[in-house]
Amino acid sequence: QVQLVESGGGLVQPGGSLRLSCAASGSISRINDMGWYRQAPGKERDMVATITSGGTTNYADPVKGRFTISRDNAKNTVYLQMNNLKPEDTAVYYCHARVAFVYYGPSYPRWGQGTQVTVSS
Repeated sequence: QVQLVESGGGLVQPGGSLRLSCAASGSISRINDMGWYRQAPGKERDMVATITSGGTTNYADPVKGRFTISRDNAKNTVYLQMNNLKPEDTAVYYCHARVAFVYYGPSYPRWGQGTQVTVSS
């Protein structure tokens, strides 16, 4: 059993910053890609940023230059530093990881429960 537990969401004014964290725990042998996705009311879940186990990052165009994804492989944790937040960033943010239970075995997608980020004055 694997759990992804997110923290760090909340209410912030436009232009403000938040840092999200997501820690994976359980029977984990290896974690491949990790990432953050978000879903606004009435919209589909979209990729925000991803990071490989080697540290290669990818960002959605709306957040480039404002958000930074990073990870600590020793702690099985991924972070999302969000700066210059805008009202359109308001959404539930979900952590995602591809987890392998056997080191050379296949990896499987796992999701966190989501954390609300609200940007409003």
